[in-house]
Amino acid sequence: MNENQIPGVLMLDIQGQNLSAEERQLLSHQAVGGLILFSRNYSEPDQLRDLIAEVRECKPEILLAVDQEGGRVQRFKSGFVRLPAPHRLSSAFNENPAEAINQAQVHGWVMAAEILHFGLDLSFAPVLDLYASASRVIGDRAFSAEVDTAVKLARAYINGMHEAGMVATGKHFPGHGTVAADSHLELPIDDRREAEIWSQDLSVFSGCIDVLDAIMPAHVCYPNIDQDCAGFSNVWLQSILRQRLGFEGVIFSDDLSMEAAKAIGNAETRAKKALAAGCDMVLVCNDRRSAVEVADYLEKIGHAGNPRLARLRASPSLEIATLYDTEKWAAAIEIVDRLND
Repeated sequence: MNENQIPGVLMLDIQGQNLSAEERQLLSHQAVGGLILFSRNYSEPDQLRDLIAEVRECKPEILLAVDQEGGRVQRFKSGFVRLPAPHRLSSAFNENPAEAINQAQVHGWVMAAEILHFGLDLSFAPVLDLYASASRVIGDRAFSAEVDTAVKLARAYINGMHEAGMVATGKHFPGHGTVAADSHLELPIDDRREAEIWSQDLSVFSGCIDVLDAIMPAHVCYPNIDQDCAGFSNVWLQSILRQRLGFEGVIFSDDLSMEAAKAIGNAETRAKKALAAGCDMVLVCNDRRSAVEVADYLEKIGHAGNPRLARLRASPSLEIATLYDTEKWAAAIEIVDRLND
């Protein structure tokens, strides 16, 4: 593989619906290998096509990502399918497990197919956290409160993503759904013993580990296992994820600008510690000064790109180019619409 085709290890964001001159210069940094889009970057489908073409012209090898889970976490709305929150599938599973598993696969395929149709590489999905009503940040983003149900629905959803040609990223390892605190705003602490975490939250990840292409760890501290948050922890990322679970895919950090990550130190320190713990790509979003600081640091130390990241580029199935005209799309939309009812 040509060295210039290997993505750098930093994923960042942009401010608006097209690239500024400053952003073009920032994307040209060798360390920048990914761009994540948010709702502010989208108005309607044609604008998105233009933006993606502009980004690809600036940096062809960049990984383009979004959070398009469904429910309250769907960045592209107008002109896109309205995706139900994944937890809707739990109720369907209780009524008819076989039908719900099919619905989960269709949900995953529709989400991925539409994202790929516009030229992005991946949506950070699925959420593998267990559902708990006390969680303010996870809630209905989770498939189920039951491990077995969550695993069955998640595996079907991932099958749908893979069918479309998109990689699957399980988040937030080893489980964020049980703690009430929101890691965007504070550092959540999960005081449970290791055995309880393994038997509950972590069982969903282990039950899907063979079909996951990437994993995103939680900015949550589990002090009975390690004092560092999972995303900064050699214990979680190396001893448990790589060695005990045998995971060989990509590890993304969660956004290093979240409040839960800031206790580690400045942006450079956070990036250094996340990469040292085993993250293959670090995300720095909604904080341009920190993104520049990390890009400059990575270039200063001559941090090479990570060949593992190249595996994440989309490989759309043939029908993606004419997606909206296919019978498969029309049939799938009917199923998704029923979940929204």
